[in-house]
Amino acid sequence: MKCGLLGRKLGHSYSPQIHSMLGSYDYCLFEKEPEELEAFLRSGDFSGINVTIPYKKAVIPFLDDLSPVARRLGAVNTVVRRPDGTLFGHNTDYFGFRSLILRAGAQVSGKKALVLGSGGASNTAVSVLQELGARVVVISRSGENNYGNLYLHADASILVNATPVGMYPATGVSPVRLEDFPKLECVLDVIYNPARTKLLLDAQRLGIPCANGLWMLVAQAKEAAEYFTGNPIPDHVMEPIYRELSHQMQNIILIGMPGCGKSTIAALLAETTGRKAADADELVCRLAGISIPEIFARDAEEGFRALETQALDELCKQSGLVISTGGGCVTRPENLPLLRQNGRVIWLKRNLEKLPTDGRPLSQANRLTDLYARREPLYTAFSDVSIDNNGTPQDTAAAIIRYWEESE
Repeated sequence: MKCGLLGRKLGHSYSPQIHSMLGSYDYCLFEKEPEELEAFLRSGDFSGINVTIPYKKAVIPFLDDLSPVARRLGAVNTVVRRPDGTLFGHNTDYFGFRSLILRAGAQVSGKKALVLGSGGASNTAVSVLQELGARVVVISRSGENNYGNLYLHADASILVNATPVGMYPATGVSPVRLEDFPKLECVLDVIYNPARTKLLLDAQRLGIPCANGLWMLVAQAKEAAEYFTGNPIPDHVMEPIYRELSHQMQNIILIGMPGCGKSTIAALLAETTGRKAADADELVCRLAGISIPEIFARDAEEGFRALETQALDELCKQSGLVISTGGGCVTRPENLPLLRQNGRVIWLKRNLEKLPTDGRPLSQANRLTDLYARREPLYTAFSDVSIDNNGTPQDTAAAIIRYWEESE
């Protein structure tokens, strides 16, 4: 059995990895130009394919039959070649989004739900929400309900972002201001890279339950695999796949006092886990073309901090890294969403008497006890967990890996 993903420019896709955990069939990437579409569908070497942008509608004229869901949505993301050679189209995004709502625990029946965007993802979200009993309002750039009159919907309980706003690499922006919706009970974002868009970070800050689109990605693949193989797959298989992908995609980010061992532990974690280690201070030096002491001498701390934020913006939007940061990155509030957007932040704690000061301008210019007193509450605010680093580096790395494996 040969399956795969059909698209135009696929780049990196998690679909092969997901399907390798769902079944024993081959799963390939099929990059096709529009003029190649009909010939591939008619005589291509596949038993079943997933379909992604820009072909979810374009494939429909070449299919012999559609499922009721695909017909209702006017889009297909799963095609199966039947034994008689005919092509059947289905849309598993519907199951994926419905599964996301249920997992998030959102109670949508009778509630007003805002869906941002009017494309294919929006159509899916609207259909599911309506089936579950929500009163749905679609927000688009133009039309009766748009971003200029959002105040009319301040009573919304559910908000779904079905636009690409905030998606990698253009991270750090949100389509709306959540403070304008004081009755929100749940925020869902179909984006899964980064793990936490600005919209989701804002929801977390305001204490609103929220979720990204990674579970939807896994769930829709699970139903597609059922169509490919003709066999049911229990829902419980989705959880370990989701956790593995979530861990794989997110960064391990180390913060802490200068000299607390971040670079050493990052290198050890990279060696142990197979991840790539990245050092924010090294990137700052590359951006400036001079050393950190020289940056401080030329531009003072303010200039260094601006370069540091630039480096963190570049590093932290990437996936699957171990990132060691400068000791003072926590002094700029704007760095917090950069670190949290795609990673878990680990505070390495080491006794002050063990911290070196050579080559560290701020450690030399300040008493370490005073520096620590100012930064301790910032490390607490930035971090997801603190890990003691007074033992061996191997023990510290092992403790971080244990925490990582136990977290979602």
